[in-house]
Amino acid sequence: MLLGRVTGTVTATAKDASLVGGALLLVEVPAGEIIALDTVGAGKGDQVIVTTGSAARLPSGATGAPVDASIIAIVDSVSKA
Repeated sequence: MLLGRVTGTVTATAKDASLVGGALLLVEVPAGEIIALDTVGAGKGDQVIVTTGSAARLPSGATGAPVDASIIAIVDSVSKA
């Protein structure tokens, strides 16, 4: 899992049918920027948790959406103890 911040949106008028209705967001993570499928209603400026790889397909549901990164949580706070 990665901690990141939503920096923008990605608009794609032609995409896989299983992605229709899903928001594609640009997320800044430590390694750079990635595009992630939003599953929780995140918006620009939100701090989010992103899962990548094979685990990223699960939150998209049974649609079989071919995603490599999914936003699975909006972070309220982070504390280092």
